[in-house]
Amino acid sequence: MKELKIVIYIVLGVLILGSTMSSYAQEPYRVGTTAATFLEIGYGSSGSAMGDAYVSVVKDVSSMYWNPAGMAYMDQSEAIFSYQPWVADINTSFTGVGLVLPSVGTIGLGLIHVGYGDMEVTTLEMQDGTGELFTATDMAFNLTFSRKLAQWFAFGTSAKFVSSKIWHTSASSLALDLGVIVNTQFFSPTGKREHGLNIGMSISNYGTRMQYDGMDLLNPIDILPYEEGNYRAVQGQFKTEEWELPLIFRIGFSVNPIVTEQHQVTLAVDALHPNNNSESVNLGVQYQLTVPTVGVFSLRGGYKGLFMDESEYGVTMGGGILLRFMHNLGMKIDYAFRGVGILGNAHCYTVSVLF
Repeated sequence: MKELKIVIYIVLGVLILGSTMSSYAQEPYRVGTTAATFLEIGYGSSGSAMGDAYVSVVKDVSSMYWNPAGMAYMDQSEAIFSYQPWVADINTSFTGVGLVLPSVGTIGLGLIHVGYGDMEVTTLEMQDGTGELFTATDMAFNLTFSRKLAQWFAFGTSAKFVSSKIWHTSASSLALDLGVIVNTQFFSPTGKREHGLNIGMSISNYGTRMQYDGMDLLNPIDILPYEEGNYRAVQGQFKTEEWELPLIFRIGFSVNPIVTEQHQVTLAVDALHPNNNSESVNLGVQYQLTVPTVGVFSLRGGYKGLFMDESEYGVTMGGGILLRFMHNLGMKIDYAFRGVGILGNAHCYTVSVLF
């Protein structure tokens, strides 16, 4: 009974916190009014291939991005590396490790890195370049803890440090992710909770604002240009505005209409409520074929951004393989493809090691 009360309080807390976002994302939409938008891209091939409809499905280290509660369902520790060339020659990657500690929970460490490459420094006088190069990078480091509070309920949280740097100017922020997953016996073809209707909820990037600061904002100015005898080159600094992080509330449902010893089909749907865009719905499907003594083969597909105004997203697809070795070791290789409208196509490659 005590655990049930805790579960109810946590679910209500997540729903209430999500409802406080109802004042955001109303027309006109606040597009382009948040910092660190790299946190909205999506990391991990499995979730990306399913159209980002993954908040109630995820059960691996990529849970650190989609829903930290998912790590509570990991059967063994896992290390992951995901590489995703993004649009305009931007490179993104996600590296993480999740350690399963019996009777304690699952602890994870993760790093998202975004590199924008080298760019030429230009000025009004030298518009073809000064010969110097500068670069920009974004990073997010997070520490995650997840635990099953009951056999049918898991809770997870991530503490996140977000950093953004453009040449000599930088900004940082602290954020928190919260998530829950509830397993039910509804629509279960086997009668087991893990094969029934799963409900997942998460709130991502709830944190402080970001404000850029650095030597690139310094500029000599003449505060009294029409008076003689004063300092003509006083050291001045531009003061930038503070920007919110892209706050995202996700709620999703998934069912498994077909479950046998070798075959399993999963259908998933997620609804998203961001603070900087319109609400949208993501759809996903996954088919898994288990080959005894070999591993598990997966095919995935989905649609991202349904009902979103002026969405550049659409159909997604991909697949993967889980190979089992001796001494309880394993390896997962996953791939995802998704179109980004006029910006082209994006591919995601992920390798995981189970130990």
